[in-house]
Parts: sequence; C-alpha cells; structure tokens
Amino acid sequence: MKFFTTLFLLCLVHISQAQGTDNKTFDWQGHRGARGLAPENALPAFLTALSFPKITTLELDVVISADGKVVVSHEPWLNAKICLDGNGNSLNGKKKEEVNLYKMDYKEIKKCDCGSRGNPSFPEQKAIFAYKPLLSDVVNEVKRYAKKANKSMPQFNIEIKSDPSSDGIFTPEVNVFAEIVRKEIKKLKIQDITSVQSFDPRALRYLHEKEKEWVLAYLVEKVEDVKQQLDLLGFTPSIYSPHFEKVTFATVEQCHKMGMKIIPWTVNDTEQMNKLMLLGVDGIITDYPDRIPGDQ
Repeated sequence: MKFFTTLFLLCLVHISQAQGTDNKTFDWQGHRGARGLAPENALPAFLTALSFPKITTLELDVVISADGKVVVSHEPWLNAKICLDGNGNSLNGKKKEEVNLYKMDYKEIKKCDCGSRGNPSFPEQKAIFAYKPLLSDVVNEVKRYAKKANKSMPQFNIEIKSDPSSDGIFTPEVNVFAEIVRKEIKKLKIQDITSVQSFDPRALRYLHEKEKEWVLAYLVEKVEDVKQQLDLLGFTPSIYSPHFEKVTFATVEQCHKMGMKIIPWTVNDTEQMNKLMLLGVDGIITDYPDRIPGDQ
C-alpha cells in the first residue's frame, strides 16, 4: 500500500510539473540561519547553514532599532528565553516593553548576548555568545564566506516583522518600516538575490507598489481559500508560504496554476520533507539543514 501511495504522489508531481511549474532548483531555506544547530538569526547560524551544500537560501527576520538600523531579529524585543542583557544579566521578569529594540540604539542591542543560554526548544543548538547583527553584517559576512569558499552567493529571504498591534510601539508605522528595509536592500545591492516575505499584507502591498519586479512571499498561518487570501492581499505574489501541516496536493496545484511557487514553513522532520517534495512544493524552510534528505 505504501508503494502505491508513493507512486500515486509521484504521478501527481509529474502532472504538476507538466503544467508548467519550474522545479529545476529546489529551494532549501535555512530558517533563521540554522536555528536547530546554532543561535537563531546570528552570524554563526547563517554560516552553519551555508556549510550544508543543499541550502540555497538564508531565511531571516528584521526589525528596526531606535536609530533606524535594520537589525536581524525575530522579535522586536529581547526574548528572555534566549537573551541576556548588555551586562550578562537574565531578563526573566522583564516586560517586553522594557527590552523593546525599537527604543534601543543598535550599539546597545549589540552588547546583548542571545546565544550563550542556548534554546530549550532546540537541544541540539550549540550554546555560544551571539549578538543580533545588522542586515548589512549578515550580507557582508556571507560575501566573505562565499569568496573564501569559492561559492556563489546564496539567496536571502527577509521577513518584515510588522503587525498592526506593533505599529509605532515596537516597530515603525508599516510603510516607514517597509521603506527602510527597501532602501537597505538596494543599498546592499542584493535585490536580485532577495525575496521579501511577511504575514502582514500591508507591508507586501507597499513593496509591490514600489518594486514591481521584486520577489515577494505571502506568509500565511492557515491555508483557507488561496484565491480569497490573495484577493485580500490585492495582488498575486511570487511565492505563497503556508504552514507545512496545511499543504495538500490541491493547494500546490492551485498555487502553480496561479503562477506562484509554494514554499512551506517550518519543516524539521525528514519524512515530512519527503512527503512535501512528493506533493510538488518548490522549496522548504527548515531549522535543521542536517535533516535535509541526502544530507544526513
């Protein structure tokens, strides 16, 4: 029975590809670098991800500091579970408003250690000192790595961490936020190797209006009616990026018919990766590059 199920899925993939989807390069993305193996969104995680040959894209999140710097961080505050303050003290008991990155200059943010404590949710993660880098730090470090290793540059998938509830409190107003990120990407000259993703349709709409040719990815928590979600967004992005548990063959087929790639998040089980590949997805975002099929 398992053999026939696999054979059936392979036939579905063949049909999907025959309908015009370009799957020549499967896009393996290192989530927050390689969060399962090294401190998230920090330089060690990005370099760890690049040590795995199948990784094609570095996925990361950005927020804005008080002095307008584009900082690589998932939350716009210091996460007490993984970070220490600039003096090495625990942040337990601190309210997120007290450690708001949008109210801190970058020189203050950089002093904080977000790696030495490790991460209880990722026991395989190596506990080492790690600070929150600037987006420019990541790009420049990756360039040095690629040059030294004689490799081509990877892609970047940059998530704008905006939300209506955070506007003006933990982040700039959404259009200001998106514009700061847009200018930084262009300043770093990485727009041709970068996709920008967000759960916030407002940020994506702003960038689509400013940069028609940019690759944008719509992150969604739930797979409902894809067309209805895109009607809300107001345009068809290059990539539809749902939670992996919600992906079906019908979802993949619908995305491909609409001219979008589908890249689910965040897949940390090798068997699940194989199932999604059989469904015909165009890439996978994972915390564990070492669990990619064939790279174990």
